[in-house]
Amino acid sequence: MFRGAYSADKNAAWTSPFPLLHPANDILTARNPILENVGMAYRVVIERLEFQGRCGVMPAERRRPQPLAIDLELDCEGTAAEAVDQINKTVDYARVTERIVELGETQDCALLETFTEQVLAMLFTEFPVANVSLWLRKLAPPLSQMTGSVGVKVERSRMAHQPQQTDSAPSLFLAQQLQLHRLPKGKALDVAAGSGRNALYLASHGFQVDAMDRDEQAMAQLAATAKQRNLPNLTVRTVDLERKTEERPEFPPQEYDVIVVSFYLHRALFPALIDSLKPNGVLIYETFIIDNYLRHHHPRRWEFCLAHNELLRLTSTLRVVSYDEGEHDSSHGPGSVFTARLVAQQAGPGSLLHEST
Repeated sequence: MFRGAYSADKNAAWTSPFPLLHPANDILTARNPILENVGMAYRVVIERLEFQGRCGVMPAERRRPQPLAIDLELDCEGTAAEAVDQINKTVDYARVTERIVELGETQDCALLETFTEQVLAMLFTEFPVANVSLWLRKLAPPLSQMTGSVGVKVERSRMAHQPQQTDSAPSLFLAQQLQLHRLPKGKALDVAAGSGRNALYLASHGFQVDAMDRDEQAMAQLAATAKQRNLPNLTVRTVDLERKTEERPEFPPQEYDVIVVSFYLHRALFPALIDSLKPNGVLIYETFIIDNYLRHHHPRRWEFCLAHNELLRLTSTLRVVSYDEGEHDSSHGPGSVFTARLVAQQAGPGSLLHEST
């Protein structure tokens, strides 16, 4: 159980580090000279969230959970008015508290500073926040002279946090879809997984994950990382996805609730990807469009980029939940890339997802 409180304060306007959910509408609003659009960013405040965690330099202190508390101030994108009735336009503070409690239950740290870094990494990865101020403390420290708490205070911006991130940080687009509750829980597939950043992220959120890539060494390293992080729900397979064949046993029919493809393109795979989705299964796809090749000369060949609206044509049998192509923030530090981003759903009984408008 935990206790906490929430409030929202207006703060100075700032530029969102997250991709716009509705670029056309948001750009029009951003260019509106009316003064009501100025200074409408807001701050989510969570006061004294109490939970149990294992933290202490001595092993004896970590054997039993102890009471911890955290205060948070999160500078968020959007406006307080937008947040009144549309949770997808703000930070879901209930979800923030749930995730912190989950970390407290699963992590074992010698230092409060280590746990603080884990909380910061989670917040910047999973939620559209620009700045974080937090105070983490032990409520009953093992010190005979101590009558209060002992802890650490940190203030950090997303820009300052980015150089500390590693390749294990998941795709911002994928993390956003999870926050919007667009991923049905169950079995997930990470195609061309590489270092496994998305596979590890999904596995840490309870998905049964298959990761596949042609790089045998990368898959071996991913398996070792999953074992180190105690993620038995992640399995790896070494597969040459670009071999010339009409048989695709690596994509069993109606096998996956979620399929993720991030910055990889092999057009011949699309029929197999679509067939491998369960009814109401969801495809999350992001990769470069031709604009990125023309402006940044990356990837090295233009054939590795999508033409405008090509991703929609390749997935035309699926129901489009969200689609956007254009300039987006990079998942790997400062700068931007030109990509197409798609969330699409396989046909099935009922409707699990809401389209973005």
